[in-house]
Amino acid sequence: MLSWGRLRRSAPDLAAAGRALLYRSGVGLAYLGTVRADGGPRVHPISPLLVEDGLFTLLMVSPKLEDLLRDSRFALHTFPMDPGEEAFYLTGRAVFPREPALRRSVAAAFVAERALAAPPPGFSQQVLVELLVSTCVLSRAGQYVTWAAAEVPAHELPGGRHRAAV
Repeated sequence: MLSWGRLRRSAPDLAAAGRALLYRSGVGLAYLGTVRADGGPRVHPISPLLVEDGLFTLLMVSPKLEDLLRDSRFALHTFPMDPGEEAFYLTGRAVFPREPALRRSVAAAFVAERALAAPPPGFSQQVLVELLVSTCVLSRAGQYVTWAAAEVPAHELPGGRHRAAV
């Protein structure tokens, strides 16, 4: 698993395209897929934040947070804007950093991206989650670029295509 910063250094063009797609509406928006306790999928919109070389989100205590605490695997997909438009998809594992300075940086980025005067009510109860990347896919005009961290087995690659070592 790699931090966003390591992905960016390993595959800069892919990471730049992913960042542009995550932020194409001005703030980070994506769908987060998690694994429910019964093994089924759960998908919800979230606001990812690219801060200090990491891909983060802040989650309320909720079923999706409980999913990640129990089974850290996730999938993240950008919001589709128009049919046939570019898309960016990631898989990996969630970790839960506890550094207060990092939490403050991510919270400040959230507030700044939305031009808020202060965090919204209940914001301090949200849990900081870092999303570490194992694979990603960029889709453009029916063409796919697939990337994986070196330690990801080939059979786990989306579509079983192009493997990029890190």
